[in-house]
Amino acid sequence: MIERVVRGQFPRMVRTKPLGITISKKHILKFICCLLPLLLMIGCNEQPKAKSAGQKGGQEILRIGLIPEIDIFAQKKRYEPLAKYLESKMGVAIELKVLPHYGNIIDNFVSEGLDGAFFGSFTGALAIKKLGVTPLVRPEDREGTSTYYGMVFVRKDSHIKSAADMKGKRFAFVDKATTAGWLLPLHFFKEWGITDYQHWFAETYFAGTHKDAIYDVLDRKADMGSAKNTVFYKLAGQDSRILNDLEILGASVPVPENTLAVRPGLDERLVLQLKKTLLVMDQDPEGKVVLAHFGAARFIETTTADYNVVLDYAQHIGLNLDNYEDLNN
Repeated sequence: MIERVVRGQFPRMVRTKPLGITISKKHILKFICCLLPLLLMIGCNEQPKAKSAGQKGGQEILRIGLIPEIDIFAQKKRYEPLAKYLESKMGVAIELKVLPHYGNIIDNFVSEGLDGAFFGSFTGALAIKKLGVTPLVRPEDREGTSTYYGMVFVRKDSHIKSAADMKGKRFAFVDKATTAGWLLPLHFFKEWGITDYQHWFAETYFAGTHKDAIYDVLDRKADMGSAKNTVFYKLAGQDSRILNDLEILGASVPVPENTLAVRPGLDERLVLQLKKTLLVMDQDPEGKVVLAHFGAARFIETTTADYNVVLDYAQHIGLNLDNYEDLNN
């Protein structure tokens, strides 16, 4: 009977003997006409919903990635109090994941099922271009600074003062997905007239972290290196040799400090809650303690427009971020 109705092969009169009800063709058509708008309305309401965070033991969980700026233990020690603060204020579980390499961050973000990450300026620009992430907030220090810059440095006793002095030396980059450890050196070489750095230097390599690049030059494993100023001066506060023995040859323009950005499709309710919690935590006594441990005075709002300086910087040295691949070779 259903098949015949669907095909429009209506019988003139249908009798259902058990109930003794007579249904005419006119009544069937009227019933379908009444039912059709309801079906259409239900279908229209079945819109794709924003994906929420994952679940763990019935509790929502946000998975946040951390870039390998320093070693894994120092990174977790810095971010864990912040994660616990967010858990207590938002009522969700925060799972931190230290990503092993700068260069795999885009791939790891997807493969690890991350909801967000604290991206560096270059990885942030890449993630905006390739993943469509939305920047939310970044830390501002006690001096009101929310940016950093890259530096090229040598040992003071190296006597390296010019491009000619650099010829045949060993250079330590950080990673091809960093501003301070990759974009800056390429810009630096261009400004100093070095058009083919791979043949100008005896050897170049990737140290993997800013800390390692700094100590490789300090310990004479490399003649020159590059890193971000915030890591450089933080380490200098712990090791006097850094300021005593190293000299800065050049610096980049300021770029956004490590920014928390979230994936497209994350539940808007969680996104707004996460952003608001971070933006007002400096007004909470407990939040101030956590911020002090984190090394910040507060979090400030960050947008995609803040990354224009990174995009311009990359364009100046001829890098197309739309198809950029970090192979570190």
